[in-house]
Amino acid sequence: MARIEEISTITAKGQTTVPKAVRQALGVNCGGRLVYRVEGNRVTVHSAAAEHRDPVLASFLQLLGTDMAKGRNVRDLPKGLASAMRKAMRQIAISSEETLEGDVAI
Repeated sequence: MARIEEISTITAKGQTTVPKAVRQALGVNCGGRLVYRVEGNRVTVHSAAAEHRDPVLASFLQLLGTDMAKGRNVRDLPKGLASAMRKAMRQIAISSEETLEGDVAI
Protein backbone atom coordinates (compact mmCIF):
# COMPACT_ATOMS: atom_id res chain seq x y z
CA MET A 1 0.00 0.00 0.00
CA ALA A 2 1.25 3.47 -0.86
CA ARG A 3 2.20 5.73 2.00
CA ILE A 4 -0.07 8.76 2.32
CA GLU A 5 0.74 11.64 4.61
CA GLU A 6 -1.64 14.59 4.84
CA ILE A 7 -2.08 17.47 7.27
CA SER A 8 -5.39 18.83 8.53
CA THR A 9 -6.18 21.60 10.99
CA ILE A 10 -8.31 21.12 14.11
CA THR A 11 -10.93 23.83 14.72
CA ALA A 12 -11.79 25.38 18.10
CA LYS A 13 -14.64 22.85 18.33
CA GLY A 14 -12.23 19.93 17.86
CA GLN A 15 -13.36 19.28 14.28
CA THR A 16 -11.21 18.61 11.24
CA THR A 17 -11.63 17.74 7.58
CA VAL A 18 -10.35 14.33 6.59
CA PRO A 19 -8.22 14.98 3.49
CA LYS A 20 -9.59 13.58 0.22
CA ALA A 21 -6.63 11.22 -0.31
CA VAL A 22 -7.21 9.70 3.15
CA ARG A 23 -10.98 9.34 2.57
CA GLN A 24 -10.30 7.60 -0.73
CA ALA A 25 -7.69 5.28 0.80
CA LEU A 26 -10.12 4.29 3.58
CA GLY A 27 -13.07 4.00 1.20
CA VAL A 28 -15.26 6.39 3.17
CA ASN A 29 -17.56 9.13 1.92
CA CYS A 30 -19.97 11.64 3.42
CA GLY A 31 -21.66 10.00 6.40
CA GLY A 32 -18.92 7.37 6.67
CA ARG A 33 -17.63 6.51 10.12
CA LEU A 34 -14.03 6.33 11.28
CA VAL A 35 -12.41 4.51 14.18
CA TYR A 36 -9.49 6.23 15.94
CA ARG A 37 -7.15 3.97 17.92
CA VAL A 38 -4.59 5.53 20.29
CA GLU A 39 -1.67 3.36 21.39
CA GLY A 40 0.90 5.35 23.32
CA ASN A 41 1.76 8.37 21.19
CA ARG A 42 0.59 6.70 17.97
CA VAL A 43 -2.89 7.15 16.45
CA THR A 44 -4.31 4.99 13.67
CA VAL A 45 -7.52 5.66 11.74
CA HIS A 46 -9.65 2.93 10.16
CA SER A 47 -12.98 2.75 8.38
CA ALA A 48 -15.63 1.71 10.90
CA ALA A 49 -17.18 -0.53 8.23
CA ALA A 50 -13.96 -2.52 8.01
CA GLU A 51 -13.55 -2.67 11.79
CA HIS A 52 -16.93 -4.18 12.56
CA ARG A 53 -17.03 -7.16 10.24
CA ASP A 54 -18.38 -10.29 11.86
CA PRO A 55 -15.46 -12.77 12.09
CA VAL A 56 -17.85 -15.74 12.29
CA LEU A 57 -19.67 -14.66 9.14
CA ALA A 58 -16.36 -14.01 7.36
CA SER A 59 -15.16 -17.53 8.27
CA PHE A 60 -18.43 -19.07 7.13
CA LEU A 61 -18.33 -17.22 3.80
CA GLN A 62 -14.74 -18.33 3.31
CA LEU A 63 -15.80 -21.93 3.99
CA LEU A 64 -18.60 -21.66 1.42
CA GLY A 65 -16.23 -20.09 -1.10
CA THR A 66 -13.73 -22.92 -0.64
CA ASP A 67 -16.46 -25.54 -1.07
CA MET A 68 -17.81 -23.82 -4.19
CA ALA A 69 -14.30 -23.64 -5.65
CA LYS A 70 -14.08 -27.42 -5.18
CA GLY A 71 -17.29 -27.83 -7.18
CA ARG A 72 -19.57 -28.38 -4.21
CA ASN A 73 -22.97 -26.72 -4.16
CA VAL A 74 -25.01 -25.24 -1.33
CA ARG A 75 -27.59 -27.92 -2.13
CA ASP A 76 -25.02 -30.46 -0.89
CA LEU A 77 -25.36 -29.22 2.70
CA PRO A 78 -26.73 -31.68 5.26
CA LYS A 79 -30.55 -31.46 5.24
CA GLY A 80 -30.74 -30.32 8.86
CA LEU A 81 -28.31 -27.45 8.26
CA ALA A 82 -29.95 -26.41 5.00
CA SER A 83 -33.38 -26.46 6.68
CA ALA A 84 -32.15 -24.38 9.63
CA MET A 85 -30.61 -21.84 7.24
CA ARG A 86 -33.85 -21.54 5.24
CA LYS A 87 -35.83 -21.06 8.46
CA ALA A 88 -33.42 -18.35 9.66
CA MET A 89 -33.63 -16.55 6.30
CA ARG A 90 -37.46 -16.43 6.47
CA GLN A 91 -37.13 -14.47 9.72
CA ILE A 92 -35.08 -11.73 8.04
CA ALA A 93 -37.07 -9.06 6.23
CA ILE A 94 -35.43 -8.39 2.88
CA SER A 95 -36.87 -6.08 0.26
CA SER A 96 -35.62 -6.02 -3.31
CA GLU A 97 -36.90 -2.43 -3.46
CA GLU A 98 -34.65 -1.23 -0.62
CA THR A 99 -31.68 0.96 -1.49
CA LEU A 100 -28.34 -0.43 -0.36
CA GLU A 101 -26.05 2.01 1.42
CA GLY A 102 -22.28 1.88 1.72
CA ASP A 103 -19.87 -0.44 -0.06
CA VAL A 104 -21.30 -3.73 -1.29
CA ALA A 105 -19.05 -6.60 -2.31
CA ILE A 106 -20.42 -9.66 -4.01
